Amino acid sequence: MHSAFDASPTTPAIPISFVTKSNWAEFAAMLPAAAKAFATAHGFKGKAGAWLALPDADGAIAQILFGLDDAGARHRDLFRPGTLPGLLPAGTYRFANAPHDTRLAALAFALGSYRFGRYRKNEAPNVKLVPPDGFDIAEISRIAEAAALARDLINTPSNAMGPEELAQAAKELAGRFGAYFSCITGDDLVAQNFPLIHAVGMASTRAPRLIDFSWGDPTHPKITLVGKGVCFDTGGLDLKPSSAMLIMKKDMGGAANVLALALMIMDAKLKVRLRVLIPAVENAVAGNAFRPLDIFKSRKGPTVEIGNTDAEGRLVLADALALADEEKPELLIDLGTLTGAARVALGPELPPFYTNDEDLALDVARAAKEQNDPLWRLPLWAPYDAWLDSKVANINNAPSGGFAGSITCALFLQRFVESAKSWLHVDIYGWTPSAKPARPEGGECQAARAIYALLSQRYG
Repeated sequence: MHSAFDASPTTPAIPISFVTKSNWAEFAAMLPAAAKAFATAHGFKGKAGAWLALPDADGAIAQILFGLDDAGARHRDLFRPGTLPGLLPAGTYRFANAPHDTRLAALAFALGSYRFGRYRKNEAPNVKLVPPDGFDIAEISRIAEAAALARDLINTPSNAMGPEELAQAAKELAGRFGAYFSCITGDDLVAQNFPLIHAVGMASTRAPRLIDFSWGDPTHPKITLVGKGVCFDTGGLDLKPSSAMLIMKKDMGGAANVLALALMIMDAKLKVRLRVLIPAVENAVAGNAFRPLDIFKSRKGPTVEIGNTDAEGRLVLADALALADEEKPELLIDLGTLTGAARVALGPELPPFYTNDEDLALDVARAAKEQNDPLWRLPLWAPYDAWLDSKVANINNAPSGGFAGSITCALFLQRFVESAKSWLHVDIYGWTPSAKPARPEGGECQAARAIYALLSQRYG
């Protein structure tokens, strides 16, 4: 059970009553006269996000009032209760009435208790919630634990989270669930035909590698997850400006979220044969760095001209996707923090996803809405595929012009997938720029919860 929950409190749990602006007057009329007068004196009117501790006759907390968004609000945040761990005094609490979505509210409470405390004292709030009746608290706990794993990995600075450290984190997770783990490192990538992964990572003093682990019954449907593991991205010789480099420790966010998703799948014992592939590199600047207009042969065979060294994520994913595709999985999923164009189009909170499988697209959209894990489908627009043409190689990794950058990235990756029954590509941000309910500023778990819900429905 997640540390935010307490199923057997030693003292009575303090009730949290959820109200809205529209039902506050009706609710207040049912309060004892003294409690109603106290709330009135403090100006509490049920505004979304507002809270008030009502005292009992001895001055202790009798109950908490907490404002939720009205059902008809332009934006109703189902994670609003995720602010409670950072607001309430230490103690154990329970939901006295139902919020808009009790399961998501309990999850938000756990997600909102997260703190990154590796480098300074930043302890999680000593605020506990008695799990609401009728909900699978083990399921909620595994989701919250997985989100914390993704956040921790992304929030860890690159000096402590390079390719080797990322591989170690994956190895520990694999070992926890008895998965078979292997890793191809350094020049062995060339020997074993992963030239694009090696090219991107060869300038760093920290060797590139391909992380690989498998779990589950080999007779079950094959599900393969591929996560972009660029542990820091300078942009390479097409160097980023310093302002664009500030949060590039998050460029392994695809890998972090793939590991979070793998944790959920394995802990829930879904009936799948899971394979996880993470190309882990640092895109550094040195005399041996790959250059604009260099040409490399990919694992799949087509030659790739380097239009821009800062479009490195799609290169490392290409080799990993080609390997995954060789097994002809039932479902091949890749996650990566890939393009600024996706953020320009949809912002940091709404990652685009791509697939040609119409049933899969509908399932992803439905799961994203149900899990409050927003995703939005963008098209694999075939006419733009010609933009990837090169005059001297089979394909260019970064077409000039700057239009439709997330789409052309997806089209590039699609060139390396042909045998998988279904393919899903998600261009995540992996970062919360400013704190929101249940989503503290920093590394974020994006898309993993929605995809886990989809896989649970199909293979649970």
